[in-house]
Amino acid sequence: MVDVSFWEGAERNAREDTCQPRAPKATRAGESGSLGGLLRTIETEIIPRLLLALQSAPAAQPSEGIAHSVTAAEEVTEFARLVVTHDVAVATGYVRALSARGVPLERIYLDLLAPAARLLGEWWKEDLRDFTEVTTGLCRMHQLLHEFSPAFLRDAQPTAPDRCILLIPMPGEQHSFGLIMVAEFFRRAGWDVWDQHPGARQDVLAAAHKHWFSVIGVSLSCESRVEELAPLMGELRRVSRNPAVSLMVGGQPFIGHPELVTAVGADATASDGRRATQEAARLVQRAPQ
Repeated sequence: MVDVSFWEGAERNAREDTCQPRAPKATRAGESGSLGGLLRTIETEIIPRLLLALQSAPAAQPSEGIAHSVTAAEEVTEFARLVVTHDVAVATGYVRALSARGVPLERIYLDLLAPAARLLGEWWKEDLRDFTEVTTGLCRMHQLLHEFSPAFLRDAQPTAPDRCILLIPMPGEQHSFGLIMVAEFFRRAGWDVWDQHPGARQDVLAAAHKHWFSVIGVSLSCESRVEELAPLMGELRRVSRNPAVSLMVGGQPFIGHPELVTAVGADATASDGRRATQEAARLVQRAPQ
C-alpha cells in the first residue's frame, strides 16, 4: 500500500536514479498549448478556487483544512495531474502563486503536496497511472521541496543540543518524499536531522551505535512487515549510543491502529510532519537526563 502519512512516501521500491523528468505529454484539445498559457490558467482559475477552500478552512487545524473540502479535493487532483503530465515549472508556478497570495508554505506542504503524493499512490494502486508516471510525478515533487526549502527554513529555530533525530525507512523500503518532507519540519523546529537513509539493517544499527540521537524515527508502508519492525526496535534500543533514546514510527499501518505503536516497541507515532515534531519534543522532555 502506498501513502505519505507522516514520513511515508509514495514511491515504494523506486530508486532515486530513476527520477529523471520525462517530456510533458501532449495536452488535450482546449488546453493551453504553451507553458505561459497554462500558468495563466493556474493563476486565474485554479488558484482562486484553492484559495477559497483554504480561506474557508478552520485556522486552528491547518493540516486538516483542504483535505475535507470537496473543492479542495478537486484542486489536489488537479495538482497531482499537473505534476504527472507537465514539467516541474508548472507545479513550481502553482506553489509560487499560492505563496504570493499569503498561503504559508507549511499549509501548502500539508494540505496540497502530501495529499497529492498520497493520491499518486492511490492512482498507482488502482492502475489509473503506471509506475513510471507516478515516479515522475513524485520526482517533480522532490524538486519542489528542494526549490522551496530555503523559504520554508527561513524562520527555523536554532538547533538545540538535545534534539538530534535519525529518520529512516524500514530497511528494504524507500520512501524518500515523505521522509524529506518530515525532515524539513524537524529542521525548521530546531532539530539536527540525520536522513541519509542507510539502506541495510546493519547500517541502520551501526549509525545508531556510532552517533548520539535523542529520537530515531522509522517509517513503514507494508502492513505485512509490521512483525519485522518489533525486532528492529529492540535492536535499536540495545545498540543505541543514547541509552534513553526514544523511538517513533510512522506509516499507513499505524493510521487508525495506535495499538501497533506499543506492539512494535515504539514510543509514539504521528500523522504528519508538524505533529511529528510536537511528539518528538514531548518525548525528549520526558526522557531521563
